[in-house]
Amino acid sequence: MNPPPIRTPAAPVLIGRTGELNSLLDVAARPPAVALVEGEAGIGKTRLIHEALRHPSLRDRVVLLGRCHPLREPFPYGPVFELLRHLPMDRVAEPSPVCGALRPYLPELADRLPPALEPLHDARAREHRVFRAVHALLGALGETVMVVEDLHWADDGTRDLLRFLVDDPPAGLSAVLSYRPEDLSGDRLPLGRAFRHPPGTTGLLLPLRPLDVQGVRGLLAAVTEAPGPEVAADLAEELHRRSAGIPFVVEEVVRALPASVRGETGVLDGMEVPTPLQEAIADRMKPLSPAAAEAVRAASVLRLPAGEALIGAVMGDTPAPAADRSCAIREALLAGVLYECGRNRYGFRHALAQQAVYSALPGPDRCRLHRQAVRALADEEPQPLVQLAYHAREAGMVAEWQRYAEAAAATARQMGDLAVAVEILEELLSDSRLGREERARIAVEFSRDAVLGLTNRRAVDLLRTVVRDEHIPGCLRGEIRLNLGLLLYNQMGDYEAGRASTETAVEELRERPALAARGMAALAMPSWGEHPFPVYLRWIERAEDLVAAEPDPAVRTAVRGNHLTLRMFEGDSTVWERAEALIGAAGAGTDRRQAARACGNFADAATWLGHYPRAQRFRAAGGRLAAECAAAFVEGTMEGTALRLDWYAGRWDGLAERARQTLEIVQGVSGIAADAHLVLGLLASALGNWRTAATELDAAGLADPANAPATVLATASGAMTRLHTARGDLEDAVAEARRGLARIRGKGIWTWAGDLVPMAVVALVRAGSPAEAQQIIDEFAEGIAGRDAPMAAAALPACRGVLAAGRGDDAGAAEAFTAARAAYAALPQPYHAARAAEAAARSRMAMGGATRELASLVEEFAALGASRDAARCRRVLRGHGVVLPTRRGRRGYGDQLSPRECEVARLVALGHTNREIADTLVLSTRTVEQHVAKVLRKLNVRSRAQITLEVTPPQAGSASAAVRMSGGLGDMRAC
Repeated sequence: MNPPPIRTPAAPVLIGRTGELNSLLDVAARPPAVALVEGEAGIGKTRLIHEALRHPSLRDRVVLLGRCHPLREPFPYGPVFELLRHLPMDRVAEPSPVCGALRPYLPELADRLPPALEPLHDARAREHRVFRAVHALLGALGETVMVVEDLHWADDGTRDLLRFLVDDPPAGLSAVLSYRPEDLSGDRLPLGRAFRHPPGTTGLLLPLRPLDVQGVRGLLAAVTEAPGPEVAADLAEELHRRSAGIPFVVEEVVRALPASVRGETGVLDGMEVPTPLQEAIADRMKPLSPAAAEAVRAASVLRLPAGEALIGAVMGDTPAPAADRSCAIREALLAGVLYECGRNRYGFRHALAQQAVYSALPGPDRCRLHRQAVRALADEEPQPLVQLAYHAREAGMVAEWQRYAEAAAATARQMGDLAVAVEILEELLSDSRLGREERARIAVEFSRDAVLGLTNRRAVDLLRTVVRDEHIPGCLRGEIRLNLGLLLYNQMGDYEAGRASTETAVEELRERPALAARGMAALAMPSWGEHPFPVYLRWIERAEDLVAAEPDPAVRTAVRGNHLTLRMFEGDSTVWERAEALIGAAGAGTDRRQAARACGNFADAATWLGHYPRAQRFRAAGGRLAAECAAAFVEGTMEGTALRLDWYAGRWDGLAERARQTLEIVQGVSGIAADAHLVLGLLASALGNWRTAATELDAAGLADPANAPATVLATASGAMTRLHTARGDLEDAVAEARRGLARIRGKGIWTWAGDLVPMAVVALVRAGSPAEAQQIIDEFAEGIAGRDAPMAAAALPACRGVLAAGRGDDAGAAEAFTAARAAYAALPQPYHAARAAEAAARSRMAMGGATRELASLVEEFAALGASRDAARCRRVLRGHGVVLPTRRGRRGYGDQLSPRECEVARLVALGHTNREIADTLVLSTRTVEQHVAKVLRKLNVRSRAQITLEVTPPQAGSASAAVRMSGGLGDMRAC
């Protein structure tokens, strides 16, 4: 007699998802394709995907199925390699030689893969080769559907690999990725950053919503196998109310009801449950034998799908024949409580079912089962350390929990997965059962890892609690406090608290001079606080004295890197060769980690000073080193620097989107976020979006200057001064300029003032204070004299040109602005150069010069995307009787928006009034009104509120639609 078949884990037909199914099939059938399926637990993501895979249109495709698990071991790329193990190699015609890099990861396929490759010692290069190998292997399969479910549990390595694949998928690949948005980590992004499908790739974001009442009624009919009309409407409504329309809960509740009453109205009233799901699971378990129920409970404690042997080992203290335990698991499978999750792996159909069973366990039973899980898992080879740590903690086995957690963190650290290491140690430190000595030692490890990763506020709070414990030895407290100070400064933006913590740590580390020197070197970074330059110089000189005889190269690199950065900001031209030598001499391990950090500092300093080619070189070298060392924070600082570099270089296409992505990833990490907010503020100001610009500049640091990088503050203050000047708020402009200049004077670092001083001079000249403007120019000139600061040097003639124009000295203004243009162009800063050229041209025109130079600048501004500046030039030319043809010439646009209408529509979508749009685009209010009327008609909308960025086409040839600038050097003739 054949055994009864194991039940399928779903209703006979898919209900309420016809549109979603068709969308998914349409995308999967047009590779290369990427589909992201999102929805809460129990919403039906797996059912939808598997229904699509059974469709005839995908019948001839290779299908690869993988899944991420909640207790992730430090084994990057595990879910992807899990699905590759089932690869049909007979479908691979001739794998690329690079696929040989996969032999260590896929031993089952080793004999069918190309020969192994020579080992690479560079971790980043090794990772990239593995990624290329996976890409090549999938590409060789032809048309393939790759499914990776539960991406919210993915480790960082898996996310990186999947991101590599979907950014440029093989021609025949359709990738389907599912996740729960509510369970995503801090960045709230399934792939770690916002995904934009590349050109030529079919893309789909498919959110699954709960079923409506009709959907629940259809599902109820399908599960009970009753005709739809016979299902009572009021029963469906009540079931919808109790289940919130989540298909899994609906099915479980209905299956728990006796068949004889499934169609009766009011039957749900008899279900006395805290939630429908818990009651459904409890009812499903009632018919089980004690052994089968114990198997279900054991599976709920394990959390992950497991084999018979492991579930059997966790089931009970008394050994039982393997056959009996196998029968118990089989009974649970036949009852539909457990499900087959792969070959010889059994678990719950959904995490909600596991949680329902687990929460129903009495406390003593949970502890007993967790203890048995520890004993069973300890015998596995290699040991699943993360799982062992979890079960030991839940069993109350404090010593074992600590041992396994520390071992798991160490393994993660060795594999470059600092995110897992920090997560594990954070949980360990949160356990009040730890002894003081163990807590202090673990806190030291945790603080070391946290400084290099991207850390959250909870980690900082934990370290603050630890350092308040007076029983912790002073030397350990000092190191923890030092790392806490670095976290407060670098990542939390709490500069004063960070400085205070670091200064205290230096005193506590008197017996550990290497660490004390690191603290002093950190205090020597001039972006901290409001101290004058000599204070920072004294700190770095003390640090250098301490490490003079230090054998550890990492400490020497850390101190010397900060010393060279300080000298760069001072404008010392001799430091660059020494900086190159320091990076070139970096060794392995922590020395390279400190070299990566030094590269980040050098790139940052070079960018603020105007040494852009050097900044690019240091950023590239630091990025490679940081990736090798898994230093996420340092990598983030490199991206912040890159945003500023692209702003200055005029590479504005897509820059705002990159800045927003950076903010999503770093989640408020202060220094990096400040760079991103600054660039967004500069771009918004260029767009004429004053409110957004002010908001972003405040977020960059102006709203809380005591806890913002001084470098960012200087540029943000200059931008805010310019914004106020452009709007005619001269009193506010002068006040902001004076605040920014006071901070520069306090530091005594005028090399940072290249973005600030010109705008301060503009505001003061327009406000009728040329004497104060002259004083500032003299002070600025003295402050940068003999200093290696190209951007500040370029700003000086621009300042003199502004003052000369204000005094009516057109010849002197033209000469100064021409010198400024040449200096800006040499950096290069094309936008600043064009603005200086415009000011020079207008000065010459005031003396009766030709308009040809200004006419050529119209195209120069347009090429940059600065249409506001181009419009301003056209207005001046019209005043001189010169009318330039548009680049496209006059033509009809029919129902399509013209370039000018695109500009107007975008500004309407950003919330501007007609008057503000007129000011931004240098048009009359009447002309703007006409454009708005045309936009409403062409977009077929009835009000301004319906004009959104989503329905507004971007203007061709522009950066971020159209970038406009006002209130800068170009309109000095208005003084």
